[in-house]
Amino acid sequence: MADHSPLPADEIRAIVRRVTQGVLEADLSTDAADPGTRMHLSDSTAVETGGRPGDGSASAGIAIGADHGGFALKQDLAGKLAVAGHRVVDCGTDSPHPVDYPDVAHAVARLVAEGAVGAGIIIDGAGIGSAMVANKVPGVRAALCYDLSTARNSREHNHANVMTLGAGLTGPALAWQIVEEWLSVSWGPDRHARRVAMIDDFEHRYSRLLEPSRGGA
Repeated sequence: MADHSPLPADEIRAIVRRVTQGVLEADLSTDAADPGTRMHLSDSTAVETGGRPGDGSASAGIAIGADHGGFALKQDLAGKLAVAGHRVVDCGTDSPHPVDYPDVAHAVARLVAEGAVGAGIIIDGAGIGSAMVANKVPGVRAALCYDLSTARNSREHNHANVMTLGAGLTGPALAWQIVEEWLSVSWGPDRHARRVAMIDDFEHRYSRLLEPSRGGA
């Protein structure tokens, strides 16, 4: 019979590390399938991890990444974040040459999940696909933000630690306002924290299935 007792925090963090490392190794081993668009992301892993998912704050650093469609906006926002005094980890891409957005989204989400940075920003054409990818990584709560209200709401209500933007939908001036707003809003307590704990609980239930010794199958 399956064990439904809560997983200790140390076990959850160990699962996050094993899953993200396993996915990265699989990425590198399958690059040959389409070498023209796959990114090599090993450089982005050379960051000391904090041992637990990012708390969404900028104080521990911000990972930023974009596919070719979001490259120009990523360059603009990364520069502004650095000027504002933030530690910025650039996960690529490094040119307008076409790349696959899942690789970039995973690189940013992985750093947040492992606690190497406190928050992440991912940019593609619409911001939708990158949010889907990032939310597959345990410990990540990614939200597509397209105005100041969605930025505030994703932080206060949903404790987002990754934000995605659509470069085809949001201009540079508004995008910077959204980033500033998103970073300035704290995670909400009380009912918001309780509901986010419910989100985490669902994630932990499925994470348990990755542990054969727990008998989750």
